[in-house]
Amino acid sequence: MSEATATLNASNPGPKGKRSSSFLNAGERRLPWWHMVLTGVVALVLVSILLLVTNSFTLPAVIVLGFLAHLVIGYIYSRVREGERWAKDRLMTLILIGAFATAMIPLVSLLLEVLSKGGPRLLTPGFLTGDMQGFNGGADGGGILHAIVGTLIITLGASIISIPIGLLTAIFLVEYAQTGWRKTLGKGITFLVDVMTGVPSIVAGLFTLALFTTLTGEAGLRMGAMGSVALSVLMIPTVVRSSEEMIRLVPLELREAAYALGVPKWLTIVRVVLRTAIAGLATGVTLAIARVIGETAPLMFTIGVVQMLNPNPFKDRMMALPTYINQQYSFGHAVCGKSGEKVLNYFTREEFACNPDINYQRAWAAALTLIIIVMVLNIFARLVSHYFSPKTGR
Repeated sequence: MSEATATLNASNPGPKGKRSSSFLNAGERRLPWWHMVLTGVVALVLVSILLLVTNSFTLPAVIVLGFLAHLVIGYIYSRVREGERWAKDRLMTLILIGAFATAMIPLVSLLLEVLSKGGPRLLTPGFLTGDMQGFNGGADGGGILHAIVGTLIITLGASIISIPIGLLTAIFLVEYAQTGWRKTLGKGITFLVDVMTGVPSIVAGLFTLALFTTLTGEAGLRMGAMGSVALSVLMIPTVVRSSEEMIRLVPLELREAAYALGVPKWLTIVRVVLRTAIAGLATGVTLAIARVIGETAPLMFTIGVVQMLNPNPFKDRMMALPTYINQQYSFGHAVCGKSGEKVLNYFTREEFACNPDINYQRAWAAALTLIIIVMVLNIFARLVSHYFSPKTGR
């Protein structure tokens, strides 16, 4: 017997090192993953039979009670076949899987709902390339090009305002606000950022409306630039907080190495700190954009609504996807007369069939378009993180 084995047996009391042998062989008694699937099937079958007998069978009841029964049956089965240690591991694994599935239920149900109600209208020819000029009543037509363009322009304007301000503020808080008056100023900025994080979106819209009304003297002024300013009020705190946390994660040793080589502080921040934190910064900016791109309240006060394409954010009203969704859904069901009734587009003089659900269909399709835009933004952020973040390999 080797010295290491003798020491292990000595530290584990029991006849002939029984506890030591049990611990060392626990991994060899590990069951394949399909055993837990089998216990899950058994739990679902037992619960289904019990609910059928009591005349209480429903799918949600089967899922919830089946999962709880699976926890009990799976633990007992693993305790008998694998031992106490692996049984606890199985139990915690099942609880984590259940928590993940619970969190995914509203997301999956939302996506399925939007796809089922908005997908057919989104794929209708002309919906993505047309606007709502001349469409009234239940005319089975119209598009969202003007809303898509307005959303992209307004969000781009908000990003142009918010990203530089938020990033420079985060750099100041991390790199410069360390001592003296700068530290005091940094504490004040941090407090104001925390306050701005909790500001309701409608307050941002009212603030922007009051600002532009005071500067121009026109109470009825509405334009895309006002929407960009309103969204930037909501976007700046998110950019500041996320960028600050990412910059703080950059190791101090990297900065000291650059200083030791004689690199100025500003160049160290640009070439070392920001270069290292680019993946987290891109993710934070994307989250900030996703937070404001679906805001409706501030845009209702600042850009108004319009039924045609307006690509100029500094002149006249614009339409965005959130305001388009709100407008179409508020219209409700269209009133159609007898079967086969036609509705005239007074602008193009075309006739369209009357569809009583057309407003809801447009709203759901616009919502699906908004989700797709957010997904594209997230993919873009992942690509930026992949190609521009520093590589750890040689």
